[in-house]
Amino acid sequence: MRQSAIIIALIVVMLLLGVANLIWGSLRIPAADAVHILLGGQVEAHPQWTFIIRESRFPQMLTALLCGMSLSTCGLLLQTLFRNPLAGPSILGIDAGANLGVALVMLFLGGTVTLGSLSVSGYLLVIVAAMLGALCIMLLLLLLSSVLRNQVMLLITGVIISYVTGSIISLLNYSATEEGVHNYIVWGMGNFSGVSLDRLPLYCILLAIGMIGAVLLVKPLDAILLGERYATNLGVNVHKTRNWLLLCTGLLTATTTAFCGPISFLGLAVPHIARMTLRTSQHRILLPGTMLMGACLTLLCNLLCNVPSSGSIIPVNVLTPLIGAPVILYVILKKH
Repeated sequence: MRQSAIIIALIVVMLLLGVANLIWGSLRIPAADAVHILLGGQVEAHPQWTFIIRESRFPQMLTALLCGMSLSTCGLLLQTLFRNPLAGPSILGIDAGANLGVALVMLFLGGTVTLGSLSVSGYLLVIVAAMLGALCIMLLLLLLSSVLRNQVMLLITGVIISYVTGSIISLLNYSATEEGVHNYIVWGMGNFSGVSLDRLPLYCILLAIGMIGAVLLVKPLDAILLGERYATNLGVNVHKTRNWLLLCTGLLTATTTAFCGPISFLGLAVPHIARMTLRTSQHRILLPGTMLMGACLTLLCNLLCNVPSSGSIIPVNVLTPLIGAPVILYVILKKH
């Protein structure tokens, strides 16, 4: 009963924050008018509001909501698989692969790739580079998972991959132009405003596939939580489950990093907040609770990032460590 009430409360908070994201900004739009525009109507006295809501604020709000759900889901899946409270989307190096792809484009190739008569540049190139970089690391991890049966060794391999990609990015930074370094740093700060209305369907479809895959893993994850031997005795194919989990987390991490930049701490901290709030380890309750909690936090961050007084947008990664770091510190001290 208590857990159901918390889930319902999170849904209500998420909807309220979603509406707040539509009306809050450099130009304040009444909530009734914002919802009216979203449902297909128009405000005759202010025709510019239609463009602001449909083309800017709605895609930004939905991008933040799905990003929070996805990264939180990744964190929960990885923490369960490795039985490690400090496992998160960045621990396997998938987002590091996306970072490397973007670094190669921005720092080494100068932001433009030319293949014969075809030339690709700008935001589309960044998305493609990030997706390809993350895909390469994900395929490498799937290959290694067939060799490394031990979960801890796979975890260590992911950490090593992150260090190697970090070193390559440092070398690229050293030899890149000032403009390239600036563009890469700005991308690395993260933002939810880069997904336009025409790119939103692809973003939503990719994340929906990853999250549906995560939901289908609920029962095997509950068994794995009790130990691999116990899960095997229950008929769970641990190796197959691990591969599917890597595919889901890889797809979710690659998509969010490609479209929004590397968003820190959410995947690491939100599952712990959900566990402390719901007080359960059953994934049929914990997974939706974690998704909703992640959505609420990213919507809150997006709301705080848009400062009406200055008309500027604060990078997301300025705020997420302020929320995530105290939670992780608490978990470490509690474990100790």
